[in-house]
Amino acid sequence: MRYFLCSLLAICSLAALADEPLPTDPAAVQAELQTYYFDAARRGDVPMLDAFIDAGYALDTQDEKGYTALILAAYHGQGPAVERLLAAGADACAQDKRGNTALMGAIFKGEVQIARRLLSTDCSPDQRNGAGQTAAMYAGLFKRDELLEALKAKGADLQARDPLGNSATDLARGEIRMPAPR
Repeated sequence: MRYFLCSLLAICSLAALADEPLPTDPAAVQAELQTYYFDAARRGDVPMLDAFIDAGYALDTQDEKGYTALILAAYHGQGPAVERLLAAGADACAQDKRGNTALMGAIFKGEVQIARRLLSTDCSPDQRNGAGQTAAMYAGLFKRDELLEALKAKGADLQARDPLGNSATDLARGEIRMPAPR
């Protein structure tokens, strides 16, 4: 009940700020809250994230693509938001519907400092996405050499192979195996 009341208060104050009518259906309230939550993560709006955290909002809520606020904040380069979400207990190992993590998103986008921060969490450096790729494979593919070294230092297996036979080391050298044409 506390969660619902805090959520309702948050949505009311947000709607008032935006000068919009209040939703009355509980599902609509939840959808509206989720929209504000994910938008705050994308923008790096730490005070708004604080309001959700203080209200007891479920930090690892996922959108239709499986993205969490932490994944979105990391992907969009929002370092302070990443730090706040981690400090509040967001799951750094959470995966979206394709199996990608916040670390993989940060590496993909070249967010080196955020990736380094995510490397300090308890996630396995060899966690794989749905395509069988690891964060080290992303670092190799996108030429993020310093992150490849940091992953190696954390214990990542740079010789692990994806289903096509690519390792992080191969990818870093530009040796990319592609699927055979059909």
